[in-house]
Formats: sequence, structure tokens, C-alpha cells
Amino acid sequence: MALKTYKATTHSLRHTIRVDRSELSRVEPESTLLIKLEDNASRNAHGRITMRGRQGHEKRNYRVIDFAREKRNVEGKVMTIEYDPYRTAFIALIQYKDGEKRYIIAPKDLKIGDSVMSGENAEAKLGNAMPLSKMPVGIAVHNIQLNPNKGSTFVRSAGSSAQVMGTHGEYVQIKLPSTEIRLVLSSNYATIGEISNGDNINQQIGNAGRMRHMGRRPIVRGVAQDPAGHPHGGGQGKAGRHGTGGPPVDKWGNKVGKKTRNNKVTQRFIIQKRNKK
Repeated sequence: MALKTYKATTHSLRHTIRVDRSELSRVEPESTLLIKLEDNASRNAHGRITMRGRQGHEKRNYRVIDFAREKRNVEGKVMTIEYDPYRTAFIALIQYKDGEKRYIIAPKDLKIGDSVMSGENAEAKLGNAMPLSKMPVGIAVHNIQLNPNKGSTFVRSAGSSAQVMGTHGEYVQIKLPSTEIRLVLSSNYATIGEISNGDNINQQIGNAGRMRHMGRRPIVRGVAQDPAGHPHGGGQGKAGRHGTGGPPVDKWGNKVGKKTRNNKVTQRFIIQKRNKK
């Protein structure tokens, strides 16, 4: 997909860059695979905000995605490539030979009319899902299953892909998009190819109104607030109360960038930690 710019008839359109979705299928989503999710605008049962910066958004339905690819050894045909408002990647509607329809995350370069399959005997080609032990070394994969009895849990966003590095006993070494190398069970499934809509990262929304439709409220910089509203507030000009010294903190005084990972159970599966930016 290409990027689309606009003639600068307004200040917001001058900087707006969107993904051109003209190549997507202009069809209604499959009604049997839609769910209406209840929207609470990040408020709990007592009506209190539990996540700042959220609000109501445009009316939309959730598309049920087959992350597990559990329809095994049945060939399916790609019927449509569609936009999904709940994710950055595009999705593909698959119709299997027995008539069942399912949505999957669409890999890059997947076309309408292509055939896909999931199973141990599947061919190592774009869009097919198979165990990691059956995949050739160096191939790009996505939609990776972490636990055998669950659907895929990581490498699912637009433009991302992981790389199969090699086997290590009953595990397979996977290089993730974050450059982290970790072990995954060789019997777990993954899908071949890079995820579609890689230009999503290059989008510029352009104005606050469009973000409002997406359910995002404006964010005010800490240095622009008063001392009572934020630790960075106050002071003269852009210096803030602390001037140029001191570590950046959030609204409650906690250090920004503090590591939150504390899963010692899966820590032993990480061979190489990701590179620091």
C-alpha cells in the first residue's frame, strides 16, 4: 500500500499523510464474524476513569480473527482483503472448501484468489500456517503461538515479522522485531510472511478531531502545566520547574522508562535481550 497526501487547503491537511486503501475490497464485513464490544471509555463499574486519555469513539464492530489457525489440512481461498478498525494490519477473509469462513491477519503481498492452508503438511509459502519445526531457517514469520493450547500472542501488528534462526532441542530460536532472540516450542504454529500495511508507521493523523474519532483525547505536555498539575510544571518559559536537570517523571512522580517486566517464569527462554535504542 502507498501513502496518500492531500492538497494543503487547510493547515491540518498540509501535514496529513494517510495509507491509501484503494486496493482493499469495498465490501461489507462478514456478518457472521462480527461482535459488538461494549465500550466503557476506560471507566470501571463505579464510573471512575481507570486509563487517562480515552473517550468514546466511532461506532465499530469487532472482527473475530482466527489467530490459532486451527482449521487444519483444509485448503482455503482468499475472498477479500479488508480494513479492520481494531488493529493496524489488514485482514483477509478465507473461505474453506467446506464452506466455512474465517478472518486471518493478511500477510504482505497476499492477493485475492490465493490459496492458504494450515497444518503440518502445508507447503512453506506465503499465508500458510505450520509448526515452527517444519519451517526453513531464515524465513520470515508472524502470528506466532507462544502457548500450545492458545492462539498466537505476538508479532501481530502492521509491518512486523520475526525470523526463524534455528533449532535448539525441542525449541526453535526466533528473532523478534525488537531484536530479542528467544526460544519457542517447535510444535507451536506460526504463519509465513511479513504482515501487511507496513506504511502504517509513516502515517500522520493531521488534526485532533481525527484522533477524537479514534477514541483518543488530547495530551498536554508536563512542562506546559502548572506545578500542581504536573511535576514538570511551573518555571519560566520552556524550562519547567526543574529546569534542565532531573529525570523525566509522569504525573505522579514515577520515573519514565522504568522496566515493568517481571515474568521470571519465561525469562529463561530469552537467549539475547533486545538492543537498547
